[in-house]
Amino acid sequence: MSGERDERGSATVWVLALSAVLALVAAAGVLAGAAAVARHRAAGAADLAALAAAGRAVLGDPAACAVAAETATANGAELTGCAVGEGSVVDVTVEVPVRLGRLGVHTAHGRARAGPAPAPGA
Repeated sequence: MSGERDERGSATVWVLALSAVLALVAAAGVLAGAAAVARHRAAGAADLAALAAAGRAVLGDPAACAVAAETATANGAELTGCAVGEGSVVDVTVEVPVRLGRLGVHTAHGRARAGPAPAPGA
C-alpha cells in the first residue's frame, strides 16, 4: 500500500512533461514552416523580377533592373542584385525578411535568371 502512495500523481507530471515536449516540437514546426514559406516567396519574387527585367532587356530598355526592383518590391522582396548579360539574359537576386519570433528577423534569399530562348541550332 505504501508503494502506491509514492507514485500517486506521477501521471500528472508525465502528462505535463509530454505536453511541454509537444509544444516545443509544434513551435519548431511553425518556425520551420515560416522559413520555408519565406524561401518560396523569395524564389517566386526572384523569378517574376527576372522575367520582368528580361522582357525589358530584350527591347533594349536600359531601365530593366529598375523594373526588376519594382516587381520584387510588389512581391514583398528587396532586389539585392541585378545584372543584364550578353543576349539580354538577366540575373537577379532578392531577399525576403522572415520573422522567427524570439529568434529575430532573418532573410530568405532568392536567385533567378531569365532571357530569350536560344535560337534553334544555336
